[in-house]
Parts: sequence; C-alpha cells; structure tokens
Amino acid sequence: MSALDQWVAAAVDGLWTWITAPVILLLGLYFTARTGVVQISLLPRMFRTLTDATPLDRAGKPQSLSAFQAFTLSAASRVGIGNIAGVGTAIAVGGPGAVFWMWAMALINGATSFAEATLAQLFKRRERDGFRGGPAFYIEKGVGARWLGIVYASVLIVAIPFIVNSLQAYTIAETVTASTGTSQDSLVPPLVGALLAIATGLVVFGGVRRIAKFTSSLVPSMAILYLVLGVLVVGSHADQIIPVIALIVDDAFTGQAVAGGAVGSVIVVGVQRGMFSNEAGLGTAPNAAASAATTHPVKQGLVQTLGVYFDTFVVCSITAFIVLVSEPDLSDAPEGITLTEQAVVSTLGEWAGYVLSLIVFLLAFSTILGSYYYGESNVAYITSRPRVMTAYRIGVVVCVFVGCTASAGVVWTLSDGALGILALINLPVLAILLPLVVTMLKDYKAQLAAGRDPVFTRATLPSTQGISVWEDEQSVTGRPPQDVPPPTHSDG
Repeated sequence: MSALDQWVAAAVDGLWTWITAPVILLLGLYFTARTGVVQISLLPRMFRTLTDATPLDRAGKPQSLSAFQAFTLSAASRVGIGNIAGVGTAIAVGGPGAVFWMWAMALINGATSFAEATLAQLFKRRERDGFRGGPAFYIEKGVGARWLGIVYASVLIVAIPFIVNSLQAYTIAETVTASTGTSQDSLVPPLVGALLAIATGLVVFGGVRRIAKFTSSLVPSMAILYLVLGVLVVGSHADQIIPVIALIVDDAFTGQAVAGGAVGSVIVVGVQRGMFSNEAGLGTAPNAAASAATTHPVKQGLVQTLGVYFDTFVVCSITAFIVLVSEPDLSDAPEGITLTEQAVVSTLGEWAGYVLSLIVFLLAFSTILGSYYYGESNVAYITSRPRVMTAYRIGVVVCVFVGCTASAGVVWTLSDGALGILALINLPVLAILLPLVVTMLKDYKAQLAAGRDPVFTRATLPSTQGISVWEDEQSVTGRPPQDVPPPTHSDG
C-alpha cells in the first residue's frame, strides 16, 4: 500500500471512529425514542403495507411504482456484495463480534430508515414517469438550503453510482476469476467488464420502470437462492450453530477474536459494514422510497424499515453463519468475497463456488442498477438538461467496465469515506425535520385507530412549505374520499 493509500485509509478510519459512528448511534437512539420505537411497534404493519394496492391516476394507470417495486428497488442497492463480501470483511477485520453490532445497528437504525423514507415521501415531486425525491429534495424544501441539497446530491452521485458501483463490478470480476481459476491479470476481468457494461447500458437507458421491473423479479429469487445455499452450508455444520451464536455475542463485548482485542474496533467495524450493507441513515434508499405511489408517507417509511431488516437479519446473517460455522480459525483470514467463497466451497464442493459466482453476479448487478437510479434522481435534482443525464448514464456504464480491473483496497476505502460524508449531511437534517415525521406518524396511527386506511394530505401540515404533491384525498388515492363520520360537538 502506498503512502497516499495509507493516509486515505487512516483518515477514513478516523472519520468513522470519532465522528460518523457516534453520530449514527446517538441519533439512531434519539429517533427510536421520539418515534416510540416504531421499528418494533409497527412491525406487523410493515408486511401488510408491502402488498398495498398502487393508487391510480385519472387514466386508470399506476401513478408511479408500487410499494413492493420501491422495496425491491431499494433492496437492489442494499442486497449486494455488502452482504457477502462486506460481511466477510467485517469478520476478517473486526472478528465475529462485528456481526452482533451489525444486528444492533440495524435494529436501532430501523427508526432512522423510517424517518428518512417518510420525509422523502412527504417532499417528493411529480414527474412525467412517476414520483422523484430523496434527501436533496427534503434538504431544500424542508430546511430551505438548496446549496446543501446540491452538495449532498453531488457527493451521492460520486459515491454511489461511481465509487460503489466500481466495487460491485470489481467483486463480480474477482468472483469469476476465482471460480474459473484465472487471475486478475488475465483477459477475464476486461471481458467480464465489457459484458457487464453492455448489460447495464441496456437496462439504465430504459428508465426507472424497466429497472424496477428487473429488480422486482431478480432480487427475491436471488435472495432465496442464497438462502438455500446458506442453509446447506450451515446445516452441514449444525453442531456449530449454538457455539457460533455464543462466539458472536462474547466477542462483541470482549474483542478477543481480533488483533489487539479492541472492543471499540469491533463496534466501529460492525457499524461501518452494517451501514454499507443496509444503508440506513445514508440517505440513499429514500431516493427509491420517494418513487412509490402510496396513500400515506408513513407507509413507505415502514416498507423501507422492513428493507433494513431483510438486508441485515436475513441476508447478512446467512453470510455470517456460512463463514463462522466452517471457518473457526480467523487468523490471517482473507477480506472480501474470498472468505465467504472458501467457506462455501470447503463445505459443499467446487459446484457451490459456481453457484455463488452466479448469485454474486446477479446481486451485484442489481445493486449497480439500484445505485444508478439513486444517482439519476440526484442528477435530475441538480439539472433537467437531457444531455447531462445522457452523459451521466454513459459515465456509469464506463465506470462499471473500469471497476472490473480496479484495486479493491482503494475502492473500499473511498466508498467508506464517501458514505461517511453522506451520513454526516443526512442525519442532522433528519434530526431537524423529525417533528414532521412524528406528526405524520401520529396521524397515521389515529386513522388506523378509527378503522380507516390511512390517507395523508398536505392539509395535515398546513404550515409546512415545499410540499408539492398530496393535494387532496382524491388525487392521492385515485378514488373518491372515504366516508368520514361528522365531528361531534360538546355543548359544555
């Protein structure tokens, strides 16, 4: 590693250790308290809302993406190499205890994800092909700081569709070279890069509905396939399940499994890799949340919280158990996808390595598409010029090709730094706008208690400026207003 690489790595580690991780933890606890632990108390509603019917426009067509499509669009970005390579890196660097802190932060940051997705819905705007929104939009409309919205959008455009997508592409190339017995110096990475770039271009130039249609079929099937693979590995080491759980919990508070035995390092690594995986608090998933047509902002907040749980408690846990039941000795463990691949192949045989390669390819490809859409939303926020959008799309395709031959260490470091900056912009804004979230949550619960399917209109927040949709109940739902009993008046 060069001196520059070492300096960048040290700076990013310092950013996360002393600033980003504490801010994420403290504000996550604050959001949890202010929302009444919404991430647990409304868990049953999350599953019901996922299958909500999509409101129609006057022509009888869906106003935008459905709740499920928005869920899979955000899951396309969440569920990727962060769940496979990222968890392997967390265990190799931070030890088994890092997994516990990934779980803990997912539970705490469920409230954070709820807040940012709800705000994205509140301040979304209507466009020709549906709705668009995200942190840049609620920073401008909610806080009144367009300059900060542009800063956030610019960092996200660089961080997610370019840096993070380079990492996705690199991992695909790394997995293919490993499964075929070739090296990164062969012609395989450029060939993989060319094929991946072509596939990316064919989808992203088709618009958000094509991306949503692709991810809504791909993400669930690949997650199930990975779950089956994980069950086969863990089932082959069933006697290790209880000891592994005990190891995860013990190491979370002792740090004995990592060099130096530093509990703080275990926590930071768990928070860092957890954030990279489930994205709660970064402000990325709200770009997908805003695209959904729903009748109440809180509904999409609940759906995106469920996305955090699916990502961490299901997919990340699969990887953790795959590694820990089959690789008890973590000394000199390789980082990234290699650790997970070794665990799968050593248990199930060479064929499983090819299956894992297919899973990694498809999940990483879906992440590339989801990340592309996040960037598209923020490019559209900054400018509406078609040439700029075309240049952005071409840039993403080129970046995917180049990423297949990049340096993994540098890309991981740059992505961690960029994500840390996104969190430090987004989280304070969420804290400022949280009273709006609390008001919408109370409105949602009150309508549920009255036996209504909750419907939000901007009349609920009459003094709030910048709300461009949610005009009235009929425009929101696409149907006549629900029958509401007349108010009762007391003579006294």
